[in-house]
Amino acid sequence: MQKLWAPWRIEYIRRVHGTRCILCQKPGENTDEANLILHRDHGNFIILNAFPYNPGHLMVAPYRHIARLEDLSDEEAMEHFQLVKRSLALLEQVLKPHGFNLGLNLGKSAGAGIEQHLHTHIVPRWQGDTNFLPVLSDTRVISEGLAATYSKLRDAMG
Repeated sequence: MQKLWAPWRIEYIRRVHGTRCILCQKPGENTDEANLILHRDHGNFIILNAFPYNPGHLMVAPYRHIARLEDLSDEEAMEHFQLVKRSLALLEQVLKPHGFNLGLNLGKSAGAGIEQHLHTHIVPRWQGDTNFLPVLSDTRVISEGLAATYSKLRDAMG
């Protein structure tokens, strides 16, 4: 049996399955670059996913710890989707993807890794960005480091 070591995954397991909500914790620490927070608005923020599916994988999340889309106030919902639109424009400008996957995973059975804190995923996609590794070994190759992606996006965010 071949083994492909991915020791960085233990951080994902510890963070997602820890006792504190990372989407509440990170904005409260006020260390945006270290926590990969690209933008803060009144009720929501944009954060680079620390365990991305592809370079530039962003999440938009409300500051309030809520799990259900219908629990967003009208103002929070409007701002949330304005930030999704802003994220799409930013990624198109900086990374020039060929397409996007957008998603809200509502509930554990729907695939939510952080099921108690609503967030929208914005995943840039490029033609040919998938290969045999995800299919055969449940492994993804991320072609750019988080710090480099964060720096590019932060600089363009202004």
